[in-house]
Amino acid sequence: MTNSMRIKYLYHSGFLVETNTNLLIFDYYQGSVDSLLKESPNKNIFIFSSHSHPDHFNPIILEWHKFRPDIQYIFSNDINVPQKNINVNFIAPYQTLEIGNLSIKAYNSTDLGVAFLVQDEEMRYFHAGDLNWWYWIDTPEEMIKAEKNFKEEIQKIKGEAIDVAFFPVDPRLELNYSAGAEYFIQELTPRIFIPMHFADSPDVVTKFETKMKDSPSRIIKFSQKGQELIL
Repeated sequence: MTNSMRIKYLYHSGFLVETNTNLLIFDYYQGSVDSLLKESPNKNIFIFSSHSHPDHFNPIILEWHKFRPDIQYIFSNDINVPQKNINVNFIAPYQTLEIGNLSIKAYNSTDLGVAFLVQDEEMRYFHAGDLNWWYWIDTPEEMIKAEKNFKEEIQKIKGEAIDVAFFPVDPRLELNYSAGAEYFIQELTPRIFIPMHFADSPDVVTKFETKMKDSPSRIIKFSQKGQELIL
C-alpha cells in the first residue's frame, strides 16, 4: 500500500476509513457525531448505508450535512429519505456510481439492501452490509436456500480484487457464526479481513481470529468502540 489509511471502529457494522483525500463512513449506527465531522475538515466525506435496518442506518446522519453541506450520501435504494435538498445517491444491486474520485459498485444482499465495493485511488474496500450466509438452524429447505443464495452471490463477486473487507461474524448464528466469513475468505481472499456485526459480543472476534490463524487473509480484530488502526 503506497497510501496511508486509518480505520476506526464505530460500533457493530460501523466503520470510518480515512484515506489521503477522503473520509468514508459505513453503516453508522452509534458513536460520536461531532468528532467524526471534525476529524478531517479538509477531506471529502462520503456516507454509506447498506440498507434500512436500524442497526445499519441511523437517520441522524442526514443532519450531518448541516455541518458539511458537501457531504455525499450513498444509500441502498430501499432507504426512504424525506429530505430533498441533500446530496443523496441511491444505488441498487449491480449498479455502479462514480462520485468524486470514488468508483462504487453494489452487490446484492442475502437479507436487505446491498453490499458495497468501493475503490478509492488504488485501494478497494468491500463492506458487506447484511450479505452473509445466514445459517440459522431452520427447516432443511430454508437452510439449503440460505446457502445457495449466499454462495451464488459470492461467485458473482469472485475475481474482484479486495484490499480490505468488512464482513459479518455474528454470534447469534451460534456454531455457524463464521460459516459465511470462512467461505468469503476461501473464495475471495481479501488482503485484510475485518469482522463486524457482533454488537456487544466481541469475544466472538477473538474466537474467529484464533480459528483463522492460518488464513490467507490478515484478520484484524476490533473489539472496542473508537479503536483505531493506521495502515
